[in-house]
Amino acid sequence: MNHLSRLLSILTILKSKRVVTGNELAKKFEVSLRTIYRDIKKLEESGVPIVTIEGRGYSIMDGYVVAPIMFDEMEVNALVTAEQLIAKTNDDSLIQHFGQTLEKIKSVFKGSLLSKSEMLESKMRVIKLNQDPTRTSSLSHIQMAIINFQMIEMTYQAKDKEPTWRKIEPMAVYSFNDNWIVLGWCHLREDYRAFRLDRIQHFQILDETFEDRHFDLAQYFVRCSEIDYDP
Repeated sequence: MNHLSRLLSILTILKSKRVVTGNELAKKFEVSLRTIYRDIKKLEESGVPIVTIEGRGYSIMDGYVVAPIMFDEMEVNALVTAEQLIAKTNDDSLIQHFGQTLEKIKSVFKGSLLSKSEMLESKMRVIKLNQDPTRTSSLSHIQMAIINFQMIEMTYQAKDKEPTWRKIEPMAVYSFNDNWIVLGWCHLREDYRAFRLDRIQHFQILDETFEDRHFDLAQYFVRCSEIDYDP
């Protein structure tokens, strides 16, 4: 979790609890108590009225309200629909992070908007007729590598083949037939390759970065027959 995300999460916790201790925050975010002290100071400097209660912890001054994000009913319906669609995907990391995000968004729903969102949740289901695919947990990490231009090292098990070590420059991801696939420049093959996430046995996101190749996913689908797929 980056610094900004942690600050926003701390603010959310302070809004939802009367008092929270520094040790509780340090344990939750897996950082040192000194780091939490710095985060609290940063929030105070940004104008958040945090009260330090000696021997108990931190709270936000009564009456402080963070300006809410406004949603209309159709936008809320779209979020509820997205939640059920994502719940049926086969990547646990995506399900987890979307759930955490939606929980934060729902915290600003008020009155009838919250009631109607709960009503729609109870009156809608996404049903998959096919057998559940093999589950994965790497999608969120690979998405981060894509947007930060970070290399990925992995052991890949192609169908009916021995596992091979690959180093790739991840360019894009897409879902096809219930399988998430990462497209990237493969250093072993010296060409673009497509890899199913459920066949990645081990992977590591490297600090090593690569130059933007300006990969165009739309153009890829036009000429996809030219790019080999490691099934």
